[in-house]
Amino acid sequence: MSSLQYFASGVIFVSTLLGVGGFNGYSYSMIQHCHFNPKNLSDVEFINSHWFNKVEYLQFNSTVGKWVGYTAFGVYNAENFNKDKGILANWQAQRDRYCKPNVQNEFNNILTKKAEPEVILTMGKASTGGHPAMLVCSAYDFYPKMIRVTWYRDGQEVKGDVISSEELADGDWYYQIHSHLEFTPKAGEKISCVVEHASLAEPREFVWDSSMPEPERNKIAIGAAALVLGLIVTAAGFIYYKTKSRAVL
Repeated sequence: MSSLQYFASGVIFVSTLLGVGGFNGYSYSMIQHCHFNPKNLSDVEFINSHWFNKVEYLQFNSTVGKWVGYTAFGVYNAENFNKDKGILANWQAQRDRYCKPNVQNEFNNILTKKAEPEVILTMGKASTGGHPAMLVCSAYDFYPKMIRVTWYRDGQEVKGDVISSEELADGDWYYQIHSHLEFTPKAGEKISCVVEHASLAEPREFVWDSSMPEPERNKIAIGAAALVLGLIVTAAGFIYYKTKSRAVL
């Protein structure tokens, strides 16, 4: 089983919404972004975006090094701003003045945090009437987002008959994922779900007992409980009968 490698590229962090205003149904907002690569925290990009009625019309990008307009009004302002070298230098300096000092703090406080997944392996559908069964391997409350869920049958990775969801955000920084394996049960086989995540020192295996489907195990458990209860009632009746017989004699 290969270890899961984590990597990141492109946009990692959007810093903050600086300001927003609205009047008579119109809205304006300015958002400053700090984009960085966690493998190289010195590789930072600063972006200042201006929006009107949910449409971005003007942007400064430290990598491009100038203002860019996306509407007629934006192009007009971009041309005026780009003529002033002092304005360009001031916004270019925001990359070092605003982004770089905060990137390390944000990385340490958020992106390095890890939460182990809680994994549950269940029978989603039992095999009936010649139809295949389905196992569900669910991982809950893990962070960061990237995770790998793999199925194995008798030590061999299953490539087909597997359907997995995307990592689903819970809205509280945690994620969940669900992987389904459709299979035809065979006596004595070993089926397992292997989960790999940054919070785990090594891949964790969860084995399904395929010797008996879950509904059958439940039936046997209920039957065994009924048998024990029947024996208890029978024994109590026999003791009562013997006691009454002695009293008569």
